[in-house]
Amino acid sequence: MLKFFFRYFHDIEIAVESIVSNKLKSMLTALGIIFGVAAVIAMLAIGKGAKQEIMEQMKMVGVNNILVNPIIQEASGSSSDDSEKQTKKFSRGLSMLDVEAIRETLPSVKRISPEISFNSVAMMNGVKYTAKLVGVSNDYFHLYNLPLVDGTIFNEYQEKNGIQVCIIGANIRAKFFSKVDPLGQYIKFNGIWLKVIGVLQKTNVSLTGFEEKGVNVYNDNIYIPIQTMLLRFQNRALVNTKLVSEASSNMMIMGGPGGMMMGMSRVVSSSSDASNVETNYNQLDRIVVQVNETEQLNPSTEILSRMLTRRHSNVKDFEITVPELLLKQQERTKDIFNIVLGVIASISLLVGGIGIMNIMYASVMERIKEIGTRMAIGAKKMDIVVQFLSEAVLISVTGGFIGIFLGVIMAKLIEQVAGIMTIVSFFSIFIAFGVSAAVGVIFGYRPAKNASEKDPIESLRYE
Repeated sequence: MLKFFFRYFHDIEIAVESIVSNKLKSMLTALGIIFGVAAVIAMLAIGKGAKQEIMEQMKMVGVNNILVNPIIQEASGSSSDDSEKQTKKFSRGLSMLDVEAIRETLPSVKRISPEISFNSVAMMNGVKYTAKLVGVSNDYFHLYNLPLVDGTIFNEYQEKNGIQVCIIGANIRAKFFSKVDPLGQYIKFNGIWLKVIGVLQKTNVSLTGFEEKGVNVYNDNIYIPIQTMLLRFQNRALVNTKLVSEASSNMMIMGGPGGMMMGMSRVVSSSSDASNVETNYNQLDRIVVQVNETEQLNPSTEILSRMLTRRHSNVKDFEITVPELLLKQQERTKDIFNIVLGVIASISLLVGGIGIMNIMYASVMERIKEIGTRMAIGAKKMDIVVQFLSEAVLISVTGGFIGIFLGVIMAKLIEQVAGIMTIVSFFSIFIAFGVSAAVGVIFGYRPAKNASEKDPIESLRYE
């Protein structure tokens, strides 16, 4: 390589002098390469950023997780469909009994966690902060890959007996315990004191579109054992049990066919009145089920749907979602989009290469006398090829360097302005630089070859 460089150093030097003496023309020639390389780097950065974001989101929604969410009907003052009211009355919604049934019936289940949550105000030393209280089991932290930076998860005694302990998110720690160790401290939520036993690691990943499925960023959450939630804060199953007991008592008091019909009327009326006050009759806000293998997601979802429908007296008051499959579908859509953008960006490189070829042909025509003179004083065909090919490659490579710099800036601007994660990798820079050099060689060789084949005598006579 060095031998080649020294042998044809003078030819390369002539090419550099030609580029320097025609700065504007050289820059305009390189524009296609500059914008092409910049576009390719920016598109690859967007694609890699999107893939990284999807991977982070998959970690947060959990691997092989299935979400079972209740369908909460809006309260209505009146309805003509009495049979529908009576049917709904007999479905108790999602409950802890469903959790046990899923755990015992479905062999593909690896982990399962019930969840009850509501928003309220956390308070300590007069400082208030709006937060979400979430009742879960220990499996929940494994389901969603939630690492602790401090403390421990709930122990068996705390889980079974509903002890008033909690694990807090990063924002809760920053708000209340920025200057002290939170472990062992007490925080008041909705009038009840909770002892802090753990702190979650902060996460900044966005999960837009999954909030309604119960998947969120966990920094503002306070986690307590599910039994603590049921005993100390909220257990909608008790309300349902009371309504059913009252309905049964009314039916037993009423005698005869007429009395039975009147009793049924009261049951429906009672159920209707209760629905106006409390439309959510589900004990649980969701159930998170994790299966052993990804291949088991679809069949497990089908079995879950059938089993819960049967347990809920054929009332479809729940919906089942598989976030991982939704994210994979989203990833495929983004991949297709990135491929299309990459192809469009590559077309600009092709156009830039054609521009280089066009300018080099024009340059050959302008310098026919120079070619004839060089060949007349002893220059070989290879010298002419190296001269013009070096010119094309230098323009292309210089444009590639500028394009790389511009592409990195474009990627950062896109991230700042559009809020899209972009990652510029060494691989993308290497590919872009390699392509720019290849464009110079491919599209510069033919004009250089054409120049070397000129007849010296005819070239000297050319006007």
